[in-house]
Amino acid sequence: MFIVSLKGSKFMLKEERQQTILNEVDLHNRILITDIAEALDVSIDTIRRDVKELDADNKLRKVHGGAISMGYMTNSARNTNIYKIEEKAAIAVKAVGMLRDGAVIFIDGGTTCMELARIIPENLNLTCFTISLPVAMVLSHKANINVISIGGQISKEAQISIGANAIHHLSEVRFDYSFIGTGYVDAIYGLTEFDWDIVQIKKAVIKASKKTVLLSISEKLNSQHRYKTCDINSINTMITELKPEDKLLKPFKNHDIKII
Repeated sequence: MFIVSLKGSKFMLKEERQQTILNEVDLHNRILITDIAEALDVSIDTIRRDVKELDADNKLRKVHGGAISMGYMTNSARNTNIYKIEEKAAIAVKAVGMLRDGAVIFIDGGTTCMELARIIPENLNLTCFTISLPVAMVLSHKANINVISIGGQISKEAQISIGANAIHHLSEVRFDYSFIGTGYVDAIYGLTEFDWDIVQIKKAVIKASKKTVLLSISEKLNSQHRYKTCDINSINTMITELKPEDKLLKPFKNHDIKII
């Protein structure tokens, strides 16, 4: 079982099962039908039907083999469907405090990184690289930010560049800071994802960065998936919506990372 937070039961009511699916897709942005079926101990066909119904009700978007959250379908306008938007906005405010005039930075895709891009002050001079189409669009409206979109094959679901071309371009840059998200994070297992292509991109970003900053809501703590991005101590700073002294962050303080 890769979604460690779920405790499934084949006797779960349909409404409870579908709410669990919505909770997981909102938290992790994207889910696999096979993972949810395993976690809830029901058939893949059952989960596939649930996802189809939820898609028809406009509560998520069904994609090949899984589903994505409505909030993940971002664009240049602020999306009001974003899960835990207040927590993500609080993380973005903390992250903005790290920015310095003249810095060369990288901003990842995803809803929390989108919040960061949205609130960067208009008067701050930055060179910002991104693989995210929505992030690039938001930053393009800020006069003092030089926006460089890293090209490659476009992941239609995540709206980011992936593949060999994107990885090659990343190898030719050295970022002062990279601000990245993750699907899953654990003090022991590090950062993980279920998408192999996204893992390769994140590895390249971390390698290209002087300092890597992880932006993650606390609900993602203590979860893991198939493919490993990096050990937790490959991250220089982790920002959550919690206060640094919160007990949930204690396992991460045993590693050589800064908690904000």
